[in-house]
Amino acid sequence: MHKSNRATMNMLSLYLAESRLAMGKRAAEDVASAIRTLLEKQVGVRMIFAAAPSQAEMLAVLREQPGIDWKRVTAFHMDEYIGLSVSAPQRFALWLRQHIFDHLPFEAIHCIEPGVDPEQTAAYYGELLNEAPIDIVCCGIGSNGHLAFNDPPAILDDPLTAKVVTLDLACRQQQVDDGCFATLADVPRQAITLTVPALIGAKRIYCCVPGTLKQLAVRSMVHEPISGACPATALRRHPHCTVYLDQDSAALLG
Repeated sequence: MHKSNRATMNMLSLYLAESRLAMGKRAAEDVASAIRTLLEKQVGVRMIFAAAPSQAEMLAVLREQPGIDWKRVTAFHMDEYIGLSVSAPQRFALWLRQHIFDHLPFEAIHCIEPGVDPEQTAAYYGELLNEAPIDIVCCGIGSNGHLAFNDPPAILDDPLTAKVVTLDLACRQQQVDDGCFATLADVPRQAITLTVPALIGAKRIYCCVPGTLKQLAVRSMVHEPISGACPATALRRHPHCTVYLDQDSAALLG
């Protein structure tokens, strides 16, 4: 791939930006365009957001995009730790509030609150998601190739919409490497996550994957067989998915 262009590799649409900031800007502009187009044709838009440092640049630009009637947009997020206090800074719901939810007048914001019965919470959240189709997913991938908190080996045809999972070591270590937790012992061992089919079922997917730590995952996502061994390979099944990369994350693609 050449700098700052689009390409298709193994059925996956890729956009390679000059920098992480440029990556976020391009992704945000594409997401905003999709929201506007959908709102011209339907009453509202239902979106799922990821909470991760990889999304920060995109969300900062997205919330400033003109011409979007956010009062017709309903927001969900895709995973949440179990066992953290409601006010813990690592809570994904809090992160999303700080980066986008509190900045815009959404029609509704449905946060995952694990509570005392995470299994019941997961089932209820799945019901909320299944009330109507999901239009847009804004996501990333993990350094182990995970989608949301579906660590390998993931179930690509999972019958559930949301569920409780145990996080693997690579996933938990990424949270430390990203600066979200001081030590591995601080990272929760369980979470509620949307499943791979819940994400792949959206009409459009916009996936931001910056940084050196994601190089191997990006190469696997593009070149390995589609399987639960690298959950991100499932993105290649989607007809309207774009993955946004910077120079660092794309370094091993050739």
